[in-house]
Amino acid sequence: MNGDTAAPVRQASVRAHNLGLVLRHVAGAARPPSRADVAAATGLTRATVSALVDELITGGLLAEVGPAPRAGAGRPAAGLVVSGYGPAGLGLEINVDYVAACLVDLRGAVRHHAVVRADQRGIPPADALAAVAQLGDRVRAEAAAEGLTVAGAGLAIPGLVGPDGRIRRAPNLGWRDVDAAAALAAGPLGDLAVAVDNEANLAALAELHADGGAGRASFVYVSGEIGIGAGIVLRGTLFRGARGWSGELGHVCVQPDGPRCRCGAYGCLEPYAGQEALLRAEPDIPALVAAASAGDAGAVAALDAAGTALGVALAGVVNLLDVDTIVLGGIYAPLSPWLAPHVDAQLRDRVLTAAWSPVTVRASTLGTAAAALGAAGAVTRDILANPAALGRAPS
Repeated sequence: MNGDTAAPVRQASVRAHNLGLVLRHVAGAARPPSRADVAAATGLTRATVSALVDELITGGLLAEVGPAPRAGAGRPAAGLVVSGYGPAGLGLEINVDYVAACLVDLRGAVRHHAVVRADQRGIPPADALAAVAQLGDRVRAEAAAEGLTVAGAGLAIPGLVGPDGRIRRAPNLGWRDVDAAAALAAGPLGDLAVAVDNEANLAALAELHADGGAGRASFVYVSGEIGIGAGIVLRGTLFRGARGWSGELGHVCVQPDGPRCRCGAYGCLEPYAGQEALLRAEPDIPALVAAASAGDAGAVAALDAAGTALGVALAGVVNLLDVDTIVLGGIYAPLSPWLAPHVDAQLRDRVLTAAWSPVTVRASTLGTAAAALGAAGAVTRDILANPAALGRAPS
């Protein structure tokens, strides 16, 4: 291949390439295109498009819809849409105080989402992985009843994940050197390929693609939970760093003589702005929102301090990376009315270019489901990129 996915190729991989070409064109079309429309847009012959469309329909990736009214002579042709029934992606997440699973179809719709609240600290990694696998298997069974087939899965973890998928360290879980994929292979999801990634990275990808992909967007997605992670997107591409471990915002120092962090260092951001710091006076996030909305002095003070510390850390990130947007995700999204003004104030004071190029601070619309959505979305995007790799689609 020549690397250009926008045009057909004529070589050994032609069939697989063109299956993806047709599928992606239908997925990105503003209205359901006909087979003739697809042929005209891709440069493929009508006969080739018709054969490829038939294969994609048989594989459950495309569906036909009734023809739209048209002016002029001739019989209107049936339109094509990505199928809402067929291959789907399963997203899994293990976080400090919950496990989650969600299922996303090829249209990007969330078909199932389940969360089990339970503290994952202090329990063996195998037990946490077994719990998320059981939850994922339950979601898969519910999906099967609707005609959806899980084509693959992704697992989001709040920690350092190596290129081989091994979890090198997850400080807030107390994990070191855990082969999560191997553990899942021995359970009820053992028939699925599972990709393991950092939860903030996956949440950032979900944010990037929430509006159909943002082309050259550059932003930092801040994942606020008990830990604090960051997913960095530069010009529409996730930045992982030289070894894949970028984004450990929670372990950026904001006070050198501050309290000891779970990572072993002193003065990290997490003890100042993590969930446990925010909830010292309230039992949960909804209660904190209610207290702050009512003007409770303790709640407002906790949010002021957290927002200021978060802004100090993010100002360094913006000075280094030159991003123009900060997205507050996870628990920070509902708390953004109180956090964002303090983050914004620190950015204005500390970012060198702020006077003529201000940074936008906004809340994510995806909530705490972002990481699991990102894990599931990575699977569906792989399908759209290479449908021939599916067992149900011819290669």
